[in-house]
Amino acid sequence: MNSAKQKQETSKEFDFTPRDFERVRSLIYQRAGIALADSKQEMVYSRLARRLRATGIRSFQEYLDGLESHSESDEWEAFTNALTTNLTSFFRESHHFPILADHVRGKRDPLLVWCAASSTGEEPYSIAMTLCEALGSLTPQAHVIATDIDTNVLATASAGIYPIERLDKMPPEQARRFFLKGKGDRAGFVRVRPELRQMVTFKQLNLLSNDWPVQGPFDAIFCRNVMIYFDKPTQGKILTRFAPLMKPDALLFAGHSENFLYVSDAFKLRGKTVYELDPNRGSGHRAVPRRTEK
Repeated sequence: MNSAKQKQETSKEFDFTPRDFERVRSLIYQRAGIALADSKQEMVYSRLARRLRATGIRSFQEYLDGLESHSESDEWEAFTNALTTNLTSFFRESHHFPILADHVRGKRDPLLVWCAASSTGEEPYSIAMTLCEALGSLTPQAHVIATDIDTNVLATASAGIYPIERLDKMPPEQARRFFLKGKGDRAGFVRVRPELRQMVTFKQLNLLSNDWPVQGPFDAIFCRNVMIYFDKPTQGKILTRFAPLMKPDALLFAGHSENFLYVSDAFKLRGKTVYELDPNRGSGHRAVPRRTEK
């Protein structure tokens, strides 16, 4: 080990051994299905060290012992929140939204869309804006269910308040239509219009939970850039549970680096990272090797 690296490791506030890291990997996999790669050790240390400081605990061993011995502790929520990545933006992977608009245009029944990884709200609000524009109304017969495992980001999403620079890539007319500029101590921020906020219901949901607090049938499900944190068997189980919640012509939107064709036979590819139910589907999942990390 070179002297610079050794100095960096010995200067850490808390000891963090390979065994500690393996315990973290095991606990977050059991709790949330997230498969952490070997390369995430520094990220795990950085994020969980904040929890040790906040709780006054002096070692990772003590912290992890506490989690394992108190399965209903509130700290489990903080632990999960700390290890959840929430990279998002308005109209991210923009090619999906015209497809959604074309899909819902002309439909008469009340529309229902599930955003299964809502993060801080930019994605479900983008879905809601798309529905408004496609149906020609600020109060359409449409609703978005937005869920996430991370309660911190759900609080931000529900408030619907963002720094104004988050709208930099949005057409000015669209920004004026759906957002209100803050004044006084809120200068530099925008807030989602009340009509748009009323279209979205935010709920905490763990995709590994046996009970999902959502009911279909859905016209579309957005599950983008979350499956990459699960191994293939976990992906297959989730996709199998999506299928019966979808209308026969519903669409499933995936992230740019996600491919469900080798995970589930419940879906077939319709377009770039867009899937639809396969009418000839079998059991819903394929036999795949266990624990493929991302």
